[in-house]
Amino acid sequence: MIQLYGHEVSGNSYKVRLFLELLGLDYEWVQVDLMQGAHKAPEFLALNPFGQVPVLVDGEVNLADAQAILVYLARQYGGDTWLPTEALPLAQVVRWLSTAAGEVRQGPENARLYHLFKVANINIERSHQKAEHILTQLDKHLHSRLWLEFERPTIADIAVFPYVALARDGNIDLDAYPNLLAWIERVKQLPGFIAMAGV
Repeated sequence: MIQLYGHEVSGNSYKVRLFLELLGLDYEWVQVDLMQGAHKAPEFLALNPFGQVPVLVDGEVNLADAQAILVYLARQYGGDTWLPTEALPLAQVVRWLSTAAGEVRQGPENARLYHLFKVANINIERSHQKAEHILTQLDKHLHSRLWLEFERPTIADIAVFPYVALARDGNIDLDAYPNLLAWIERVKQLPGFIAMAGV
C-alpha cells in the first residue's frame, strides 16, 4: 500500500493527500511530528535526507517533494487527464508546478509560516508584496477560465491550491480576488475533495 509521510498543518503534505483522495487511491497516512523534530530523526532522514515532508513510499518507490510526488501519481495512476504527455500542454502544467514552488512559496506560504508558526527569519513585508503580486496574476489569469490550464483540473490546480486557499493564515485578505475565490470553490467541489484546517 502507498504510504504518505506528512503533517496535518503542512500545505505540501495536504496537496499530496488531496490528490490521492481525488484519484481514489488507498494509502496509509504516516504522521511525522514536525513540532517534536521527527523530520530530523535518523529514521526519517533515511527516507528523505532533506528532512522535509511529504514523502511518498509506493512499493520500491521512495519520493520526496510535493510537486515531484504529484507528477509521479499523475503519471502512474491518473493518466493524461491530470498530466498531459504532449510537449506544450505538459510544459503549461509544469509552469504552474514551478509557480507553486516559487512565487506561491515566496508569498502566501512564507506569510503563513511567519504569522501562524512564528518563523522569525522571514521578511514579512516582502512576503506580502510577493503574495499580492501572484494573487493578482492568478486572479487575472482566471478571469476567463475555470482552471489554471485547459477545461479541466490538472495537477497545476492541485499544486497551487493549498497555500493560496490558506492565504488568510498569513493575514492576506482574498476578498479582492473574486476569480481566485471562485476557483477555490470549484476545487472544493471536486469529487473526493478533502479539507484541512484553514481551507
